[in-house]
Amino acid sequence: MKDVRVLAINPGSTSTKIAVYQNTEAVFLKNIKHTTEELAPYPKITDQFQFRKEIILQQLRDADMHIEDLQAVVGRGGLLKPIPSGIYEVNDAMIADLKSSARGEHASNLGGLIASDLVKSLPSAKAYIVDPIVVDEFDDIARISGHPLLERLSIFHALNQKAVAREYAKSIRRKYEDLNLIVAHLGGGITIGAHQKGRVIDVNQGLDGEGPFSPERSGTLPVMDLVRLCFSGRYSLGEVQKMVKGEGGLVAYLGTNNAYDVEKMVDAGDTYAELIYHAMAYQVAKYVGEMYTVLKCEVDAILITGGIAYDKGFVNWIQERTYKLAPVHIYPGEDEMKALAINGLMVVRGELNVMEYH
Repeated sequence: MKDVRVLAINPGSTSTKIAVYQNTEAVFLKNIKHTTEELAPYPKITDQFQFRKEIILQQLRDADMHIEDLQAVVGRGGLLKPIPSGIYEVNDAMIADLKSSARGEHASNLGGLIASDLVKSLPSAKAYIVDPIVVDEFDDIARISGHPLLERLSIFHALNQKAVAREYAKSIRRKYEDLNLIVAHLGGGITIGAHQKGRVIDVNQGLDGEGPFSPERSGTLPVMDLVRLCFSGRYSLGEVQKMVKGEGGLVAYLGTNNAYDVEKMVDAGDTYAELIYHAMAYQVAKYVGEMYTVLKCEVDAILITGGIAYDKGFVNWIQERTYKLAPVHIYPGEDEMKALAINGLMVVRGELNVMEYH
């Protein structure tokens, strides 16, 4: 079978991860860090487009990676309209929505834009996105919040959750579409999804802080207390938004969004840090329990992934509250670059159907 080369692009708030895969093997990996000073000249995230594109091209040149050898460029999906899980070719409608940031600004919006621009000079390659954070497979009942003006939304770590779920299914020689799974992604944001036969029928909206609190998000808060705080006259809209997203969670309690730093504080005997860190695990376990009921108590496995899953103590706190529900399996970190690249490879080989964004 002919070799296939795929470039994967994953823009984050302060970094851009790129990888070149030849078939299923990574031949180049790079995590490009961006300082606050470098990003300061760009008021909007989409304004960073040219800056990030040029850095990517320079890194590829420095590594002697020839873009003309690529058959596909796959970017991290951004804040688009709600769409089913899958791989999408970047088209004019998607570009317009990513550029306008009508559904919110997020660094992942740049993934499809940069991929699309790069393939303009590559006649044999196409640009794609895979499982963006707006993947929406909700049952209608999951959309009901309690007030018709506030509908629950599906925004979560779709790419990593789906990749880990498929990896687990493969490890037991089953199809993802035949299993019921609960997948907990533990990172800067935390999302916990109920995967029913290949569909995520419910998940907390982790982007804006619904669910457990996380390293930098407040999680679900006491509603009336939050309403009173908003109208107290003491805080602006922007200040309250930062409390919920960016300066909530571990940052608010302990002054750091680095879970490893908190782990060290706990190991050093800081009892307050242990209480807060344990409370975060406690809330994760509660939401795992919620998703257990969503799946009508028929769960094949609970999968824990993301960067915080490297902390065995934190994971043990979750396991001791959930192990009787279903077997718990740990997948530390995230392999989103490989997930992007493998999807691109499968499309080039004709093993996946490409979906169209409208």
